[in-house]
Amino acid sequence: MEEIHYRHEYKYPLTHGQILIESAKISAVAQKDAHAGEAGFYNIRSLYFDDYHNSCYKDNENGVDSREKYRIRIYNHSAERITLELKQKIRGKTSKRTCPITLSQCKKLMNGIIPDDIKPDQQVLHKLAYLMAVRLMSPAVIVDYDRVPYIYRLEDANVRVTFDSNITSVSDVGTFLDEKIYGRGVLAVGQALMEVKFDSFLPDEIYGLLQLDGLSASTFSKYYLCRRFGV
Repeated sequence: MEEIHYRHEYKYPLTHGQILIESAKISAVAQKDAHAGEAGFYNIRSLYFDDYHNSCYKDNENGVDSREKYRIRIYNHSAERITLELKQKIRGKTSKRTCPITLSQCKKLMNGIIPDDIKPDQQVLHKLAYLMAVRLMSPAVIVDYDRVPYIYRLEDANVRVTFDSNITSVSDVGTFLDEKIYGRGVLAVGQALMEVKFDSFLPDEIYGLLQLDGLSASTFSKYYLCRRFGV
């Protein structure tokens, strides 16, 4: 049986001034993720699913402790690597299970069709297919944004700090694989969302990042922020 790994995850909406301060702090103690490349960031695009009751959206809004979301994810507008992810949250911790899917499977899922070529090792896809059949899960919204990622590793500490900007909500789910997509920004111009993810403990150097006047954690996800305009 697959072992599920849970992590702590904190989210903080930042003003432009706070972004400058927090970026300077984290860059002094952590390394940029190599995936950021020469540009220093990469684009993430996710297609989220929800059922006919909008349960995922309402669970987030109501702060339900145990909840899960399914999403298809691509990077830098490329269909070379397509993954289906199941993100679960329980007792304040999160886990993520993933499985690669083919372009053909992706296109079928985008149209609300259950693929007929699911392989035995595509366990997350099996679960989503079941929910599509019994709870009418279907594509709900595209969430598109740019991410600046940092990694902090020291002894037993494993921390990831990211800054997500240009967060865009796209209601036309059929454009998921397009090079350019058009939607609505969910944060004010110049703002971003900082996420702090860690395993067992938060080192003092990273904890210091969070000690800034006016900084407060948010309970809402990017998925919720992007869907609230259309539900």
